[in-house]
Amino acid sequence: MSKPIQNQGITPSLLRSKKGVSPIVCLTAYSTQMAKTLDPHVDMLLVGDSLGMVLYGFKTTIGVTLDMMIAHGAAVTRGVTKACVIVDLPFGSYEESPAKAFNSSARVMRKTGCSGVKLEGGSEMVETVRYLTSRGIPVLGHVGLMPQSVHSSGGFRTHGKSDEEAERIRADAIEIADAGAFAIVIEGTVESVARQITLDVGVPTIGIGASPACDGQILVTDDLLGLFSDFTPRFVKRYAELEETISEAAASYADDVRLRRFPAKEHCVDSGPNL
Repeated sequence: MSKPIQNQGITPSLLRSKKGVSPIVCLTAYSTQMAKTLDPHVDMLLVGDSLGMVLYGFKTTIGVTLDMMIAHGAAVTRGVTKACVIVDLPFGSYEESPAKAFNSSARVMRKTGCSGVKLEGGSEMVETVRYLTSRGIPVLGHVGLMPQSVHSSGGFRTHGKSDEEAERIRADAIEIADAGAFAIVIEGTVESVARQITLDVGVPTIGIGASPACDGQILVTDDLLGLFSDFTPRFVKRYAELEETISEAAASYADDVRLRRFPAKEHCVDSGPNL
């Protein structure tokens, strides 16, 4: 088991400096308690719009709102003392214009205390990334499979299989890095393409279903813990099977209540004098 990292107050600048030095460990978090649990072991916690699917049962991330991201982002920052907290900008909160993106980002950072924001997109987002970073908003980029664009990109599929698509993703990553992003998530992308991007850009790449050659890795924590049984992406490694454990615990509790074994005397508060 790895020891907790010793860094205090990890910043986007520190994450950027880790490229080629040490792998960056990232996970998602949506609550204070989970943030407290993960904080000693990771470099970055992403409050991802994946919360729409993980917590709210949405089919995609499209229905997630800025207010939802702010509520969960604030919860996560309250549980963190070391890790860098980055909050996703949800669909519709930044695409309209760089000014719109800045207003959304400033609101997120002011209300959550996070260290930066993540947005999806390549060349079409270059102006926005440059606008944000020049105004003090640290930006984590995201290329390859972009969940907010699944309806227009053919669904949840592997990206970069054709030469044309591979070159487009590579160009997107280079442009986003040049625009000032401190790191870039590469999702659902052919391994060789993600590997080449990692060599081509001067900022860290964070892989999810990409390449072991990326400068860091991220997983949705609920996938890592085995809290879902209906579907497990190929790129996920389960480190626990907690759904089964939780189900068994709930079943034991239900049996005890129905058989009046719980609460027992030792579980009752002082009831005072007999009446």
